[in-house]
Amino acid sequence: MIIVRLNGGLGNQMFQYAAGRTLAHRLETQLKLDISQFQHNPDRNYNLGCFSIQEQFVCQRDLNRIQMPTITSLKDPFRLLRKKISREPPIIRIMERYFHFDPEIQNLSDNSYLEGYWQSEKYFNEIERIIRREFSIKIPPDSVNKECRERILAVNSVSIHVRRGDYLTNPVTFQTHGLCDIDYYKKAIDEILDLVDKPHFFIFSDDQSWAKSNIIFGAPTDYVMHNNSLKNYEDLRLMSYCRHHIIANSSFSWWGAWLGNNPEKIVIAPKKWFNDPKIDTTDLIPDTWLRL
Repeated sequence: MIIVRLNGGLGNQMFQYAAGRTLAHRLETQLKLDISQFQHNPDRNYNLGCFSIQEQFVCQRDLNRIQMPTITSLKDPFRLLRKKISREPPIIRIMERYFHFDPEIQNLSDNSYLEGYWQSEKYFNEIERIIRREFSIKIPPDSVNKECRERILAVNSVSIHVRRGDYLTNPVTFQTHGLCDIDYYKKAIDEILDLVDKPHFFIFSDDQSWAKSNIIFGAPTDYVMHNNSLKNYEDLRLMSYCRHHIIANSSFSWWGAWLGNNPEKIVIAPKKWFNDPKIDTTDLIPDTWLRL
């Protein structure tokens, strides 16, 4: 059994699932999801239920195996507390050592508990087809999203993701990530205008008023703003329909671009993913993507 601890938003959970799913597939064992972290974080929820994944949740008995069993209270003759020693093997807790790809994960054995972010396609590219299939959204789109999908498929569509939200309002998150500035988007758009014939931009953002006021250029543009945070998977699906992509320093738009099936897609990503330049993001961005 492989257990993966889920935390963070939708994009983070997708990376964590993909890493755990790959390890379980390689070892021919089952994958279980630990979602207990969301009990302590009111700002985040389990988000993978919209996908066609192998959805099996860990139980307390499994979690108890992460800690070695102990016997206590042997000094009190009137209250002898006996704990049954499980015959099941312990589950080894594996914590991510650094942000870039760690090849040692390929050498892990069964009964491992993964704790980290695992943000590189190198953790799951060996089962890419399985990951793409399981990250297909099983909830049918409503009429508004169907109409938007048809508009996207009818043109040379380019998704632009503008991530602000908690990156702006949460001091800790802002200090960690920072924001992609307007200069990045201008350079990325100019690059697309040079490389793509008659592009039609579709802007996805959690701050549409800022996007409408700042991202202005002479090309057809749709601002996709009909899906709320509870239906963020709809935006992810619509982004994946686009032929090309300009992403933010966000795992959400990373997945929107990665799930796109256009074999000739152009994906532009920011060089600066974190404020801390010491964090090695070498393995975060696929080699075929362009960093600005």
